[in-house]
Amino acid sequence: MPRLSRSPVTWLIYVQLGLYAYFLYGFGPVVGLLRDEQGVSNTLASLHSTALAVGAVLGGAAFALLALRFGRPRLIWGALAGIAVGIAGFVALPAWYPVTMLLTLIVAFFGTIVINGVVVSLAQLHGPAGPAAISEANAMAVGAGMIAPLVIGLSVGIGLGWRAGVGVLIGAIGIVALVAWRLGIVVPAREAVSVAPAGKLPLGRAYWLVWTMMVVTGAIEVVLSLWSAVVLRERAALTPAGASAAVSAILLGMLIGRAGGARLALRGRPIPLYFAALGVSLVGFAVFWWSVSPVPAIVGLLVVGVGNGMHYPLGIGLALSVSPEQPDRAAGVAAYGMGISFGLGPFVLGVLADEVGTHTAMLLVPVFLAAAAGLAWWLRASMNAQGLSLRGAS
Repeated sequence: MPRLSRSPVTWLIYVQLGLYAYFLYGFGPVVGLLRDEQGVSNTLASLHSTALAVGAVLGGAAFALLALRFGRPRLIWGALAGIAVGIAGFVALPAWYPVTMLLTLIVAFFGTIVINGVVVSLAQLHGPAGPAAISEANAMAVGAGMIAPLVIGLSVGIGLGWRAGVGVLIGAIGIVALVAWRLGIVVPAREAVSVAPAGKLPLGRAYWLVWTMMVVTGAIEVVLSLWSAVVLRERAALTPAGASAAVSAILLGMLIGRAGGARLALRGRPIPLYFAALGVSLVGFAVFWWSVSPVPAIVGLLVVGVGNGMHYPLGIGLALSVSPEQPDRAAGVAAYGMGISFGLGPFVLGVLADEVGTHTAMLLVPVFLAAAAGLAWWLRASMNAQGLSLRGAS
């Protein structure tokens, strides 16, 4: 059984991912507050997720080339600086709809570069224990992200507004950079895989099945992050501040799921674990959807978060495992899928919400869960038919 050994470099990479997670998980409640501030419909508000998607796609497209040009360590720090600039725009500029859309795209572009850099760096740094390190990094990122809705909710509740809650990220990025510099912690540069057209290899059917699984489960995660606060306000009678803070229940569940998933990934098989995670998500969603009071609704979000927390680490681990000869490209293309999920899922739900209400539109979630399960079944059958020997594939 592989063993995960954490060095100061590992912890630095974890923290770097956590910095972007603060924005990503805190942005869900902000979308609802922006909708009220800008006076736009659910459909227009949901287009902020489309801006996230476009930024993710552009970041994924640029990642492999930029990693080859600058190296992953410098690229990650540069992307964090870009995130800080984007956040400064949210804090200092008026909340005009075109402005917030553009800023969302900018932050997502740099954030996707951070995610891809972290994932590939951990996979190469820890070898066979890479999937466990990726899961643990995502657990810690969720822990950081879990603070964001609480801080934003508190900031709104005491009258400072959501900008103050988002703006603290600028200082956090600066502090982490300063500490890493003073302690001399440097991520070792690893050779990036060439992305020249002549050197590309087919990613293969298994990769594209995993990619589609990630699109579907990514849509589940972002739909719940962006719209569960609205459901809590409309159905469970929570205040805007209370609903924003309650979204942290999803993140707490994801923290539990990813922390436990890191251990399971060292000894378990990813596809059976993936099926189990989908089942937990379905149970939690059912509790949330049927609830008409705050406590059971929040408990449901906690449970669905436990299942959701394992979707991405298992998916990206499988994606890198089935394409070991070109990890930068595999990670970059995976970002396209996450971009599609960021844009498509919330937008479809926003359109449906304007027609049938947010609560009813949320029934998209079990549809996505069923689709993910079918794709995972197809992946296992496909790999067995090809005689592929991937640890945990069957």
